[in-house]
This record gives sequence, C-alpha cells and structure tokens, in this order.
Amino acid sequence: MERFFDKGRTFELNSLEGLYHRDEFSFVIMYGRRRIGKTSIINEFINRGNKKAVRFTATEDANNVNLENFSQSVFSVFPELSSLVSFRSWEAAWNFIVNQARGEKLIIYIDEYPYLAKAYPPISSQLQRFIDTVLEKTNMMLILCGSSMSFMENQVLGNESPLYGRRTSQFKVMPLDYFDSAEFFGKASMEDKLLGYAVTNGIPKYLNVIAEERTVRKGIDKAFFTKGGYLYEEPYNLLKQELREPAMYNTIIAAIANGATKLNVIAAKVGEKDSKVATYIKSLLGLGILAREVPILSGSEKNAKYSVKDSMYRFWYRFVPKAVTQIDGGVEDIYVTKVEPFISDFMGPVFEDVCKQYLLRLVRAKKAPFPLDNIGKWWGGNPVTRTETEIDIIATSTTERDIIVGECKWRNKEADTDVLKELRGKAAMFADRDIHHYIFSRSGFTAGLRKAAEKDDRLTLVGLKDLFEV
Repeated sequence: MERFFDKGRTFELNSLEGLYHRDEFSFVIMYGRRRIGKTSIINEFINRGNKKAVRFTATEDANNVNLENFSQSVFSVFPELSSLVSFRSWEAAWNFIVNQARGEKLIIYIDEYPYLAKAYPPISSQLQRFIDTVLEKTNMMLILCGSSMSFMENQVLGNESPLYGRRTSQFKVMPLDYFDSAEFFGKASMEDKLLGYAVTNGIPKYLNVIAEERTVRKGIDKAFFTKGGYLYEEPYNLLKQELREPAMYNTIIAAIANGATKLNVIAAKVGEKDSKVATYIKSLLGLGILAREVPILSGSEKNAKYSVKDSMYRFWYRFVPKAVTQIDGGVEDIYVTKVEPFISDFMGPVFEDVCKQYLLRLVRAKKAPFPLDNIGKWWGGNPVTRTETEIDIIATSTTERDIIVGECKWRNKEADTDVLKELRGKAAMFADRDIHHYIFSRSGFTAGLRKAAEKDDRLTLVGLKDLFEV
C-alpha cells in the first residue's frame, strides 16, 4: 500500500498538504465512486505528521444517531465533555469544536456526507452559515467526502446547493491508470499486470482483492467466479446503492456490453422508447460506467456510439452471467474454461485505452513528439480508400499540424510490416498533416518492422516493456 500512496495518489496527497499548511480556513470536497480509495487518501493525509483531526463517518441512520456518533468522535479528540452522550444540536457541536481548538490547526473530516445530508437535510444550510460566520475566520480545515457521485455533484457542488462557492478545493478521485495499478502485482509478468488492471478498472480495493492470491489469474477466479467472491455480485450491488431502478440499468449495461452501441438498438433490446433509455444512459455516463464517443476530428454526431467504459463492468457482464450455474454449483477453475479462450478479444479494447494512457504519460514526462491536444479514435468512411475504416488511436497537436495515427495489436504474434502498410493506408486521409505512425504490440515486432523503424524517424514501435518504462 506504500507504493499506492507514493506513486498512485501523490497529486491528492500533495494538494491536501499544501492546503493544510496555509494559515487560513480551507474547505475541501472529495468524491468518487465506491472502493476508489477516498477514505484511504484522507486517512493517510491525516496520519502523515499525526495531524489533529475529528474523523466521522456518517451512516444510513436517523439524524440523532449520526449526531451522537459525531459527538463521540469530537469527545475522543477533546475529552473535556466526554461524560455527555451527545451534543443537543449540530450547531452546539460546531461551536464547541471552534472554542476548544482556540486557534489550533484542526481538521474536521466527515465521510459519506450524503448519508448525513439525506437524514438531516438542513445540515448543508447550517454548515454554510457556520462557514460564513465562524469557520472562515479560523485556520481550520473542513473535509466533506462522499461516494454518491450524483449527490456530491448536484447537492454539494451544484449552484443550487447552500455550500456552492464555499469550497477551497475539490477532488474527483479517479481510477488508477495501468502504470500505477501494476504496482499492486509485484513481480507478475507485464501481461498479467495489464490483465489485473483490465478486470479491476484501476479501482484500488479491487486491485488489492486480486493481488491477494498467488497469481493474477487465481485472483480473478476467486473474486469473480466463486459464490462468495468479492466481485461476484459487485456491479449489481453498486447499481443498487447509486440508482433507483437497478434492474433497468442492469439491462442497459448488459445490452451495450454485448454489442449494442447505438441508442435505437439499445432501446430495442431493452424494450423501451429511445427517450426513456437516453435518460437512463445519461445517469450511467455521469457515473463513468458508460462512455459516449464520436470519431475524433469528425465533427459529426451521426457516428456516435456507446460503450461500457468501466472495464470491470465490461468483464463482469461478458463473463460472469454466463457462468452463474457453474459458480453456484461450486465448479472450480472457471476462468480457465470460460474466460481464458476469449481473453485476448476482451483485452483488445483495454489495450487501446492503455496505449492512450501511455501517450498521456509521455506528455507529462515531456517526452511526447509534440504537444498533444486531444486523443481518441476514428471510424467511418475513409475518403481516400472509400472503405469503412477504424483507427485505434488518433492524437492531435495543439497547433493542429502534427498528428499521431496508431495501431494497437494485442495478439500472440509479432507485428510485421503488413501492419505498417495497413496503418499508412489508413493514415493517408490525413495527408495534409505531419503524420507520426505508432504501432503498439503485445508480442513485439519482427526484424523487418524494427528495421523500417530505424529508417523512419516518424515511426515509433511500442512494446510492453516500453509501456512500463515511461
């Protein structure tokens, strides 16, 4: 876990430290999907330097229960009134804290704030008044954290929230990328590290679960394909926690995971009107489960398509439902029989995402061939070849002059010169730009392709080793 904090969350930790060391009040909002590591980040921040903090996690209980639990958290830091069971009100609790702190640097950390706000709706207005009249004159630090994405964005950060405009900083905690996820798997092969990333979507809790087993494949088998496995029912459980009609959302995700990419096709499979399905899809887009993509540089919406962005969901919906009978029957080694024969096909889109992340890492390391402005993919009718074409990676420059055109090959043989020939044919439609060709390959490159790269400074070959050395 040390590696996770040293490499995976340095931005959040350094930012929190910077805010803490200011001699003024700071109000931090941190949110992100469940299991992503928000609580671990904040606790690590507090523990580093042994900072004084009131830590409280709200629960789905009545207001008086949360107030009582918060009171006990306060009394554990300021034991002067520990004989009391609870403060009479939240205002009394806030005032006590400020009076006891007497100018001392103190953190008030409330986790799962949406539970508290739903149980006691006036809390946000009370906090707003307390910030405006008392807290902003102190050097204290208030942190509100939550897993309900929609609530945090609309009811805390939204312009109709009483707390709108008060926050000093906000953090939407995102999944780890392939590079930082690999730290969880120690000495595993590079392929297995990418597989571990693919089935977890870079969610730290899931990475830990998979990494507990002797091999990545054993971890996947236990987590997804045993009845008590941590991830056996995880996607549906998350939908129930976040959304009101999980069955409909479940059906929509399943339709998209199984190949439906257009709204009308998805609606037909679900058996609902396009407009109704579009509303559900909007919620799933907001949660980061789905993605809506248009061909980069197209400017047209007619080729837009939906996909399951979260690769853990994509893996689950593709493989777990078909294996439920065997899982419930206690059949062992399901991964070997039900998943392994098809894993290369599943890994193809993940590998494309990994290659895009690699390019972003090049940008951050100032090693990119030119300043990148946008990264995506392209599909549609090629005006040069007059054929339907798909290009795995397109990356444009800030000057709109240079362009990267990339091909990603996740297969069991080396990429050869035929891949380069095909890529150049696809790239011909961008002949008015300075084209940089990139070929990414799981299994390396033939001598012929390596020789071609030596002669062409606009051709870059990226193997698995390169992905982990940026």
